[in-house]
Amino acid sequence: MINVALVGFGFAGQTFHAPLISATPGLTLHTVVTSQADRLAAAWPKARAVPDLETALADPAVNLVVLATPDPLHADQAEAALRAGKAVVVDKPFALTLADARRVVDLAKARGLLLSVFQNRRWDADFLSLRAEIASGRLGRVVTFESRFDRYRPVVRDRWREAAGAGVWFDLGPHLVDQALVLFGRPLGVTLDLAVQRDGGLSPDWAHAVLRYEATRVVLNAAMMIAAPDVRFAVHGTRASLLSSGLDPQEDQLKAGLPVGGPGWGVDPSPMIRVEGDSGHRVPVEGPAGDYPAYYSGIAAALRGEGDNPVPPEQALAVMEVIEAGVESARLHREVAL
Repeated sequence: MINVALVGFGFAGQTFHAPLISATPGLTLHTVVTSQADRLAAAWPKARAVPDLETALADPAVNLVVLATPDPLHADQAEAALRAGKAVVVDKPFALTLADARRVVDLAKARGLLLSVFQNRRWDADFLSLRAEIASGRLGRVVTFESRFDRYRPVVRDRWREAAGAGVWFDLGPHLVDQALVLFGRPLGVTLDLAVQRDGGLSPDWAHAVLRYEATRVVLNAAMMIAAPDVRFAVHGTRASLLSSGLDPQEDQLKAGLPVGGPGWGVDPSPMIRVEGDSGHRVPVEGPAGDYPAYYSGIAAALRGEGDNPVPPEQALAVMEVIEAGVESARLHREVAL
């Protein structure tokens, strides 16, 4: 059995990591670093609450450390866990800078320890369907790929994700970028525009990026003032287009406390539509259900030596390269080449 120490019991820790870890055969939610011992005991009574990371790292029974803490802490906490001999999963973003991310990756390689980033949206139902459609050739060669992560949250909340120095490019950008890189690989250049659109906003709440490839253009958008988030993916190929709206249901299922992997888990309530280029016919696309549990199943298999790291550190560095290039692009108001 692989004992897991979850560091952080805020939204990400409570909603995503604790339920998914607990539902994964071979993993045990052993320790949680939190000041909310009562809340932890009510939700996961077998897990031990400890007050700080150092206590968790000093426990020889802990094999894997999962960091669900504020972004600025990720790199230093990952480094501390690796130096303590623990495998590490980091919630996105991996770090605040590419240099910090490389430092952590180099340490993991030197110590021969697993290091992974929680890119759960690779297992969204719509993204799994999209990958299958592109691989099938039914769309032809993809020329334009649009991916949007829009929400309507007009009131600025008092949380670190919306504090100065944070914002949607660091919060949602890693999901959008990771999915794009999975499909198309490293772009030639990145152009990013950022804005603060909400009254009282302290960090960018609107981000619009264009990733330039030889012929393909990838458009990524994340915003907090969209009352009609009707477009999730719009993929246009030489033979057909693919359209989807709405978000994968797994986050809402986790918020509702539904059993992970139970009946109806990950089933997309609004399947994608393929629009045939020659005829204009609209064809519903029945794809696979979403599968967030696959990430931690992959981690468990990798730690047992029975499978590959589901999100290896090299892929996490590739995401950080684009994120950082985007920040530079927004500062300079021009494309940044990679």
